[in-house]
Amino acid sequence: MSGGVLAIDQGTTSSRAIVFSDDFQPISTGQQEFPQHFPKSGWVEHVPSDIWTSTLRVCREAMEKAPGGGADVAAIGITNQRETTLVWDRATGEPVYNAIVWQDRRTSETCARLRGEGLEETFTAKTGLLLDPYFSGTKIAWILDNVDGARERAERGDLAFGTVDTWLIWQLTGGRVHVTDATNASRTLIYNIHDNAWDESLCAHLGVPMSMLPEVKDSADEFGMTDPELFGRAIPILGVAGDQQAATVGQACFRPGMVKSTYGTGCFALMNTGRSPVRSRNRMLTTIAYRLNGETTYALEGSIFIAGAAVQWLRDGLGLIESAGESQALAEAADPTQDVYLVPAFVGLGAPYWDADARGALLGLTRNTGPKEIARAVLQSVGYQTSDLIEAMQADWPDAEKPVLRVDGGMTASDWTMQFLADILGAPVDRPTVAETTALGAAWLAGYKAGVWPGPEAFSAEWKLEKRFEPRLQESERSRLLSGWRDAVKRTRTTQD
Repeated sequence: MSGGVLAIDQGTTSSRAIVFSDDFQPISTGQQEFPQHFPKSGWVEHVPSDIWTSTLRVCREAMEKAPGGGADVAAIGITNQRETTLVWDRATGEPVYNAIVWQDRRTSETCARLRGEGLEETFTAKTGLLLDPYFSGTKIAWILDNVDGARERAERGDLAFGTVDTWLIWQLTGGRVHVTDATNASRTLIYNIHDNAWDESLCAHLGVPMSMLPEVKDSADEFGMTDPELFGRAIPILGVAGDQQAATVGQACFRPGMVKSTYGTGCFALMNTGRSPVRSRNRMLTTIAYRLNGETTYALEGSIFIAGAAVQWLRDGLGLIESAGESQALAEAADPTQDVYLVPAFVGLGAPYWDADARGALLGLTRNTGPKEIARAVLQSVGYQTSDLIEAMQADWPDAEKPVLRVDGGMTASDWTMQFLADILGAPVDRPTVAETTALGAAWLAGYKAGVWPGPEAFSAEWKLEKRFEPRLQESERSRLLSGWRDAVKRTRTTQD
């Protein structure tokens, strides 16, 4: 049995759709950027209708470009920006507020209050997460507490909560289906990853009525049929995973100890830890990597909020480049005698620091520092932050061998950046032939459930290496650079361990 799969990849700055052939190759694509809104310092929002209309447009575009107009598409898989929070009216489908994006920091004080009440251990033990504005739970509470009448409507059962996958499924099915998958649920701060269920006591601590919450399904499961009017026929939605978990699947990281790192707006590294959750002692997150056939596979995750977004800052904020691709040429021409560090804490620091109030800094500037050195510092910051994550993961799970890092995302197109990453990690970095691993992961989940794509083992055998970057840096130089990075981070932090 054969058939193509339509993957929806709904991201932070754009929506994309890709049709994959039955041999896992992308054959047609649609993509559209949509606006970000920053109503206050540290606040980041999306208009919910922008998420939906851009997604629908790119799906239709990808289908139209595919052979036969996408007539052989057997299923749809969805992957999405995680933690971004929407609340809408069940009867009308109208959102009560804009989507609050994962980068948003408005609930910092709420998280600090909960920590002050001694509740972080309670949340961490059940969810694997930390009390940080990053996650969905405190965002839901903020909407209920700050939108007139929202709490009363929620307590009556009139409002629905969803992450972006849930919002898209609701729209795709004409408002008939309110569901999510285990990976997205595991990022909400109110889902018990050990029991695989919403947690009533955590919801109570945040003031979130459980009637708002979607049904949680496996990552490869039946999520409903699309409204026939959208694509000319009803198509089953059979795969859903948050973007980082979908990339883990797309990179075929099915064996414990395998690690992937995705470089998009932010950077996210996941290490498969198998059927047992590993409790971090180094402020990593314990999360669900995927759930197949009712069996949960866990991961350690490190989250960096700013990676590719720092290159966007070079372009849009500083005007030093006109396109992201120019950053590599600048970095290559930088003065090698200058040690300039960018700590890109534009929206706080993620793992392993979790300092919501830290802000970005450029350090080591001299009179000779210019655009080339700043561009190099931007690209190097991605390597330094990844090094922090891998070091913490290895400390959490010392039995794991030093990993080969499988990478994906827009920044991996830069050979210079990937070589620096290998150098600063002191470990090989593997870039696959299929760059769209996040969308591929969502497509595999749907294709696997549809019975048109093979299981994990056969899919893993199809993973192909495009280029391996071997470390070339002397250990003494690596240590010196990392020492300078750690000093730079220390100078930006508002709290010290």
